[in-house]
Amino acid sequence: MDTADLGLPEDEGRGTPPRRGGGGRRVGVPSTALFTDQYELTMLQAALRAGTAGRRSVFEVFTRRLPNGRRYGVVAGTGRVLDAVEDFRFDVGVLDFLRERQIVDEDTLQWLSEYRFTGDIWGYPEGEVYFPGSPVLRVEGSFAECVLLETVILSILNHDSAIAAAASRMASAAGGRPLIEMGARRTHELSAVAAARAAYIGGFTTTSDLAAGFRYGIPTVGTSAHAFTLLHDSERDAFRAQVDSLGRGTTLLVDTYDVAEAVRTAVEVAGPELGAVRIDSGDLLLVAHRVRQQLDELGATDTKIIVTSDLDEYAIASLAAAPVDAYGVGTQLVTGSGHPTCSMVYKLVARAESADPQAPLVPVAKRSTGGKTSIGGRKWAARRLDAYGVAETEVIGTGPVPAELADRQLLVELAKGGEVVAHEPLDVVRDRHIAVRARLPLSATQLSRGEPVLATEYVHGGPGY
Repeated sequence: MDTADLGLPEDEGRGTPPRRGGGGRRVGVPSTALFTDQYELTMLQAALRAGTAGRRSVFEVFTRRLPNGRRYGVVAGTGRVLDAVEDFRFDVGVLDFLRERQIVDEDTLQWLSEYRFTGDIWGYPEGEVYFPGSPVLRVEGSFAECVLLETVILSILNHDSAIAAAASRMASAAGGRPLIEMGARRTHELSAVAAARAAYIGGFTTTSDLAAGFRYGIPTVGTSAHAFTLLHDSERDAFRAQVDSLGRGTTLLVDTYDVAEAVRTAVEVAGPELGAVRIDSGDLLLVAHRVRQQLDELGATDTKIIVTSDLDEYAIASLAAAPVDAYGVGTQLVTGSGHPTCSMVYKLVARAESADPQAPLVPVAKRSTGGKTSIGGRKWAARRLDAYGVAETEVIGTGPVPAELADRQLLVELAKGGEVVAHEPLDVVRDRHIAVRARLPLSATQLSRGEPVLATEYVHGGPGY
């Protein structure tokens, strides 16, 4: 049969980063500089006037809590963040827009015209899991160059990590059966591409979105919809047309009219070599069992069954005992299965005492009675394991790293001196997530509501900033 119809990848090395031109800019890609909020620029203007814009600063991305009921989060979007940082340039058209709207003054526009991020970025490797307080990304440089990146970084990480977390839960519920991402028509066209990438990281095997396949090398699949069957004078004519065009290994949609009759016709047209049938409505558990029995009786014992129809992780788990070979998921995936954001924030946690490059860093943090307090200081993160090599605690600290955790640190260098040093193929990221998830306690995959599977422990050391 045609395994591509089931979303089974046939080659490796996908997700190769796009071709780049001189100076790190990706060829033909527009600036990302306006993917920001106005107050980032007005803060910049005020800091330039005050003489504080050049102070060395440390910003961290973290979330104070996981979405209700989630046991772990998934870091996704890091590769897209690094692309966005490289493409963050204030071109002539962008500067003209800011000038016409009088967003900032001429001195600030002049500064922006020469903007290049020259700092350092550290973070959890893409595909890692995270927990409340985890410093999933750390951005270091002058206040001016770091503060401008806040909005674009958060918009990418909050979206992609939410989708990847939902995808990871669905992949666990699927128990190794292939998952097809098919949510493009349920979200913004650009979000659909990012969602397909995040879903692939979380464990999906293919996407229906061709833009995602083109941009990121994700395997793409798709055959026909109900409209194709309705177009023809009979279901048999539609099946015949599809088989003649795509071969016997194709997937035929069998629930436009009567399922049992459609399955019979499908096997008559394609023969026992029929690749798969797709069921898109009804009581999927019951229908799947009946279709499997019918296919076997007709001699199509190798024909697979794909189910779609507003699936989420709970519906997938309920079909664990059904004779289903693959799942197609759309709406619930691209909306984060009820949690479309991770509520990540980008906070200044340390800054220099002056603009002197040698000035020491001092920790800073918001102090609030409204539940939005944060912990100051540049942080490290490590994951403590139990005697069986299973993760048991997320340890976050400032100052020196305890010797017993030195080889368990989570942050890796992503950009140094403004140059990205950690572009990775998407399959590497996907494999990392599968491996990391396997090292979590078994309760991580439970769909029942509960607390994060790892507790967060804070360790405060000396100044060490």
